This record gives sequence, structure tokens and C-alpha cells, in this order.
Amino acid sequence: MKGVNGLAVLDSIEPKRVMYYFEKLCSVPHGSGNTGEATKLCREFAKDNNLEYYEDSLGNCVITKNATPGYENSPAVILQGHLDMVCEKAKECNIDMSKEGLKLNISGDDIYAEGTTLGGDDGIAVAMMLAILEDKSISHPKIEALFTVDEEIGMIGATALDASGLTGRYLINLDSEDEGVFTVSCAGGVVAVCTIPVDREDFSGNSYRLEISGLCGGHSGAEIDKGRANADVLIGRILNEISNHMAMRIISVNGGLKDNAIPVSAVAEIICEKDPVDIVCKMQDAFTNEFVVAESSISVNSCSIHKSGIPMSESSTNKIITALCCYPNGIQSMSLEIEGLVKTSLNLGVLRTEEDCVVANFCVRSSVFTEKEALVDKLVLLTKALGGSVVTEGDYPPWEYKRDSKLRDIMVEVFEKMYNKKPVIEAIHAGIECGILSGKMPGLECVSIGPDIRDIHTPAERMSIASVQRVWRYLLEVLSKIK
Repeated sequence: MKGVNGLAVLDSIEPKRVMYYFEKLCSVPHGSGNTGEATKLCREFAKDNNLEYYEDSLGNCVITKNATPGYENSPAVILQGHLDMVCEKAKECNIDMSKEGLKLNISGDDIYAEGTTLGGDDGIAVAMMLAILEDKSISHPKIEALFTVDEEIGMIGATALDASGLTGRYLINLDSEDEGVFTVSCAGGVVAVCTIPVDREDFSGNSYRLEISGLCGGHSGAEIDKGRANADVLIGRILNEISNHMAMRIISVNGGLKDNAIPVSAVAEIICEKDPVDIVCKMQDAFTNEFVVAESSISVNSCSIHKSGIPMSESSTNKIITALCCYPNGIQSMSLEIEGLVKTSLNLGVLRTEEDCVVANFCVRSSVFTEKEALVDKLVLLTKALGGSVVTEGDYPPWEYKRDSKLRDIMVEVFEKMYNKKPVIEAIHAGIECGILSGKMPGLECVSIGPDIRDIHTPAERMSIASVQRVWRYLLEVLSKIK
């Protein structure tokens, strides 16, 4: 079943043109930030098929296909997916994913890439969209196929897109990984960077290194409701407890690697008048008890070190402890409309110490615009009270749940007839491109669907052939019903 760079592996699998275009995309490098070949594929496809297309400077591409006979007065439909994939590979794999295509293979019902991620997220969307644009036998309204770039590294393409030329107000996003699950809402988000200035002065005492580690971590959208501990928050509590029992100064405090990831470890270096080991042991017991269900491997340790720098002053030390103990973190509110949905949250994802300041990066999320803004205001007020400042980055709007949606009603009706069951209607706390696009196009109705894809973003990624076939038939039936 193998072929060079994955070519000719999927020839016999239906739907053949979908599989053809999936292979074609997989034959060129298309990792985030490296989507030039993927955009070229779309551009050349449009030219070869005499279809109108638009391409912007980032590589976003829109290809338009007119309505088929009988659908001239039907509402236009935007089909949307992203061109980039997450490039991860096994240690033993020697493929250069920045220059080479993937090596596809099949195992039973699964398509996978040998030694690397498959990029079913979101290559299968690209393949389905191209196959629809090419096929002259299917019935459909006017289609605007929107291919965005760099979704996986911050939805950069969707954010920069000029959507003024798009006429559709029904959007079917093909970036979900669970067949039968309709995503109909997602949180908006913003990163708030809080900077608190510090001054430094000499202080007599011994130097110690405090470390909290062994936490589960996770995505701050998908796992924020799992009750997991945040290492940056816990290190603040340890520092506060030590300062309650003895004179102490902070040299540095650091933790976390990404704004949208719950930190699994944090480290502080301090100077204090005596060994804080008893307090550290006490906090270990407290955290173990508090997180007995969500965390099984919390470790709190201290050790003496050589003095590594001039510590912060007493005033600055107190300001940083106040910030770490008083900044909000985690779930702030739950939806009353959708059971189990986190409505508003924030995550202290990155904490770092510089010579003259401490910087705390928060990923703020909410499915309600005003709640997101209110939470940012809370960070601003507290940071200003501590003499600091806040800047925001990467702001994108929420995709708010629409109680009434004709598109969703059509898609649910078709699903129930084809599958003999109801779809799962889901809202998520993570962000997806529908949120950005709905903010650019007032009145846009969106639903996100897709076939079953497991272990995305890892070399173990697998995409179900049977699920792709069912979703393909379902998508064509939905298009035929939009009249």
C-alpha cells in the first residue's frame, strides 16, 4: 500500500476525489508558517477549473463556485478549513517536514502517516472542499470555499483576512474531529500581559530554591474544568506562607511555557533568615490534600543554593506575592444555557522575572464578549494598584451561541434522517476560527463538523476512512437542502 511521499496509496478508497486531493496536499510540506505550497495548490486548482479565486498576502485563499441550476436564489454557503498542519514526528523519523511530504499508509479503517502527524486536522477539509468545487454533478448553492493559513499557531490567517468580499452568511467549518458532534459556539480570547516593576536591594540571609512540579497541566480551554492545579498560582501560595513566618525576599519566580497551557512546574529563588523546609513540607501536604482527585504527583521541594542575584526589596517582594495570591485564575463562570460549558475563565500561563520587573501572561477566555472585557479590566485594576501596567495581545471575539439558526436546523434535520439519531450539539471553551469569522461578518450562522480523527497533533494521529465517507455523503446532502 506504500507509495513515494504517500502518493498512490489512497487510489482505491472512496470518495476517490477527496482522497486524491488529500494525498496531493500531503505530498507537499504545509506546516504552520510554511503553507506556500498548499496555497499554490489551491491557486493552481482554481485556474485549472476556471473558478474565480482571491488570494491575499498571507496565503489565505477564497475560491468561488456559482450555484447549480435551481439554486440560483439559494443563500450562499461558505465552506471553511485551514491549510496548515501541526508538524510533529517520532524520534526515529528522518523526514524533514519543512521540505518533504508525508508517507501515508493504511491500517484497517485508518489512514496514518508513518512517523509523523497526518494533518487530517485540517487536510481532510481542504480535500473535501476541492472535491466539491471540482464536481459538476452535485447540487448546491453558490459556494465560497475559504482556505485559511496558520490556524494552529494563533488563527493568524483568519484574523488577518479581509472578509468584506464574502457574501455567504451560512458557514460550514470542517475542522472538528468527532463525527456526529456539531460545534455551535466557542470562546473568544485575549492574552493579557501584566508587568509589575520591582526594585532590588541587598538582604542578609541564606538562599534557597523552591520548586513545584509533577502537575498534569493541559490546554487552558479544554482542560480548565478538570480541577487541575496551576504551578504559578501554587508557588505564590508557598512564597506567601514563608513570608508569614519569617523575613524573606524574592530573587526570581518563573513558571510555565505557553499562555494557553496550564503550567506544570514553577521555580522561585529566595533569600530568608532560616531554612523554609518545614513550611515547604506543610504546603506539600496541603496541596496533596486539596488536589487529591485531579493531581496524583504534586511535588514541592526546596534546597539551599549559592546566592544567585540581588533580591527584590521588601516592598517589591510583597507586591509580587500579592499579585500571585490575588490575581484571579481558573473558571470564573459557567453557562446557564449549555450544561457543563465553561463560560469565562483565565489561565496564568507564563510567569517570568526580569531584572526590573515580573511579567505574568494570562490567557483570558469567554463565550460572552462583555465578560471577557470585564475580566481583563479586573487584571488591569489590580496590576495598576501594584504600580504595574497591562497590554493585550491576540484579541479575538467569541462565537456566541445563536438560539435560532436556520443552518443548524437544516443540518440537524439532515443528520437525523441519515443517521437515525440526533447529533450532539456542543459549545467549546477553546477558540476556533468560527469566532473570528463571525466577528467579521455580522449575522453569520456557523456550524463546525468533521470526521473522526484520533490523537491529532501527534505521530499517532489516525483518520477513519468510514467516517470520512459518511461525513462526505452528509455534507453533500446538506448542500442539496439549502434552497
